[in-house]
Amino acid sequence: TLAENVAMPLQLYSGLDARGAAAVASYKLALVGLAGFEGFLPAAISGGMAKRAAIARAMALDPEILFLDEPSAGLSPAMQDEVFARIAAINHAGVSILIVEQNAHKALRICHRGYVLDSGVDAYTGTGAELLVDPKVIELYLGTLAKSRK
Repeated sequence: TLAENVAMPLQLYSGLDARGAAAVASYKLALVGLAGFEGFLPAAISGGMAKRAAIARAMALDPEILFLDEPSAGLSPAMQDEVFARIAAINHAGVSILIVEQNAHKALRICHRGYVLDSGVDAYTGTGAELLVDPKVIELYLGTLAKSRK
């Protein structure tokens, strides 16, 4: 189940008993919008829910920094918005987050600091807000439609 999946690292590494781990797992699932889904099997949930469940598991042991690789990959636009909203909420709760993401527009909208890489080299650096309006970043990486999203 989702709860068992999130509770596993807690039982292995935190010293919590099964009841304590289940309580923390329920809380972490609620943080990512999955309250009430504790008993669901991973195969029975959508791709967006699976991404959020993976974030809950990554958050289980209260990391100081959360590393996310392509959190929006394969998701519908609505689910991408939901995942990014949850990521922003986790960050606002005090967790530092490093995101590697192809969807630069959505990532830059929630980030404090952005680095646009080109062939593995840092081509542009700035706040997310600065990079979203930088003419070169728009032209080369965000596309002309980004101008209309301001």
